[in-house]
Amino acid sequence: MKISIVETGNFKLDGGAMFGVVPQKLWKRLNPPDEQNMCTWSMRCLLIETGDRKILIDTGIGNKQGEKFRKHFEPHGEASLVESLKALGHDPESITDVLLTHFHFDHVGGATIYNEAGENVPLFPGATYWTNEVHYNWALYPNAREKASFLQENFVPLKEQGILKFIDVQKEDVEWIPGISLRYVYGHTEAMMMPIIDLDNGQQLVYCADLIPSSFHIGMPYVMSYDVRPLDTMREKGRLLEDAIEKNHLLFFEHDPLTACVSVQRDERGRVVMKEKIESIFG
Repeated sequence: MKISIVETGNFKLDGGAMFGVVPQKLWKRLNPPDEQNMCTWSMRCLLIETGDRKILIDTGIGNKQGEKFRKHFEPHGEASLVESLKALGHDPESITDVLLTHFHFDHVGGATIYNEAGENVPLFPGATYWTNEVHYNWALYPNAREKASFLQENFVPLKEQGILKFIDVQKEDVEWIPGISLRYVYGHTEAMMMPIIDLDNGQQLVYCADLIPSSFHIGMPYVMSYDVRPLDTMREKGRLLEDAIEKNHLLFFEHDPLTACVSVQRDERGRVVMKEKIESIFG
């Protein structure tokens, strides 16, 4: 199995929303905001090559949205989904599977693209896209809190064109394909899928998605205001971190502007903290 980081660029979100109840005087040391209180965040994806499959996890924000959207979230940076894949020796046609952790626009926006005829088509024409029915229906009929994050042009065309498949939702971790299991979590949004990937060295890599969006969010009080069930987030994060300590899991962060992957340990006060940055597992 070969695992590669796919950088898709950066965007900005309000620091207060990203750090929740944590006071600004604490979080601004971690990710300094601009004069509008906006912090820069990565949109980092993974490419997994296993057997004859090339699996992309999440797709970044894409480029379908208009100027008003772009002005608010300020997508920026030199990296893009397609160019990052090309740098790894791949093009959209070579991707066989796209696993979408959830349908918030910064994770699924790159799944489709407008072609020259103005049609909204899959960016990866030969791929099967994967979600689960519980989350699909949650996004299709959104609550008022998340409505602005679920843009139907990002995922409904996949269903209409028959290339979106559902994975069964289960209470415990479930094997999706050999070497990749999924854990369903509900604090950030309904039935978000968190991939757990078996590494060749015997460890496991946890793709944290938005359960722990960055290394800044390892601390238990660091829960985003975007989460629909923050107490569930704390419980789910607690389980993830206990597993990471006990089983020596590595944690992959989608939104950390500087750090992609870390190991963790307990400090002298018993808190789970970052141990070291990990780069050696990526191709």
